[in-house]
Amino acid sequence: MKKWFLDKSINFITKYKKYSKKDIEKLKYGLEGLYLTVTKTIVIILLAILLGILKEVIIVIILFNIIRYTGFGFHAEKSYQCLISSIINFICIPLLFLKINISFELKIIISIICIFNYLLFAPADTIKRPLPNKRKRVIRKILTTLIGIIFTILIIVFKNNYLTSLILSSLIIEVIVINPLTYRLFGQPYNNYKNLNTA
Repeated sequence: MKKWFLDKSINFITKYKKYSKKDIEKLKYGLEGLYLTVTKTIVIILLAILLGILKEVIIVIILFNIIRYTGFGFHAEKSYQCLISSIINFICIPLLFLKINISFELKIIISIICIFNYLLFAPADTIKRPLPNKRKRVIRKILTTLIGIIFTILIIVFKNNYLTSLILSSLIIEVIVINPLTYRLFGQPYNNYKNLNTA
């Protein structure tokens, strides 16, 4: 299905204008990302509706995307891997934290562990989107850590089990996607900028 969508889209786009091989590769990358995002989102929303946690899943996705914007992280190469990891991250983790009663103190400890992970591993690039610029990497690390601190402050301020569970879920999901072990698990290289000649 993905191949059919990509082939049809590229054929339609290149029908009236000639593109270089490099431009077509960029188009394919963008279209593949669009396809995976749309299909994954449909499945996630349907599952969330069936489980009665649609609002919670949407909140977690929004919070996660705020921190992922600066922290980057793992992207699955295969659509089934992307779907499985998304179900675990956006359905299983929030559901788990909403069902089990975690003490306020433990939430703060977990949040602090997450912040240390951001200091160690953020931003985590991919083979298709390496981050060769050292200054930008440092800025992204600082911003990701600051967002983590702000989220932790929100947990302290709100103390509400419902909302703090969702904030904590987003913090943990970002730790998962930037962790070198996740990359290793899916057979992907880590710190891809090191393979480039630029500093």
